[in-house]
Amino acid sequence: MDFSLGAIITWGVPILLVVFFVSIYNKLVALRNRVKNAFAQIDVQLQRRHDLIPNLVETAKTYLKHEQETLEGVISARNQAVSAQKAASADPSDGSLMGKLSQAEGMLTGALGRLFAVSEDYPDLKADATMADLMESLESTENKVAFARQAYNDGVMNFQTYKESFPNNIIANFSGFKDAAMFEIENPEAKHAPKVSF
Repeated sequence: MDFSLGAIITWGVPILLVVFFVSIYNKLVALRNRVKNAFAQIDVQLQRRHDLIPNLVETAKTYLKHEQETLEGVISARNQAVSAQKAASADPSDGSLMGKLSQAEGMLTGALGRLFAVSEDYPDLKADATMADLMESLESTENKVAFARQAYNDGVMNFQTYKESFPNNIIANFSGFKDAAMFEIENPEAKHAPKVSF
């Protein structure tokens, strides 16, 4: 077997390049999977949030007979958010789907804020035990969504930083890795969990 410098260079350099390429590719896959896993945590909390809203609206209906437009707005925003959530769940690393989800969740949070503001004018609704429980559960879920969103955004930042670094960007582009997008609430007033007071 020939161990000359020429043979080592001829065989060693290509092998090192392949190992280098494979290690970068595998790290990109691992970081992308962390982003998907972090989104799965958001997905669970959003599903819980979406499941609570029909019960909240149903309870409020008996008290808010003159606020039908507000109630319909909440249900409409919820349905749009559920649709956007399903689409984003299919590929959480797709930036356009995450943008649509962010926008839909912002609209839902805004609609919930209007419902809570209207409910302030109805003391019987504020005193209803079922409504109080639902609002407390919703507030708790909002907090969990915020924590899960932060973890997801951290994962996206790590993935994007690694993906955009040289020479990783060459391998990422060649391998078809898409940009991941942060999950940010589009509605400025929705950046904070809705205030619930009794």
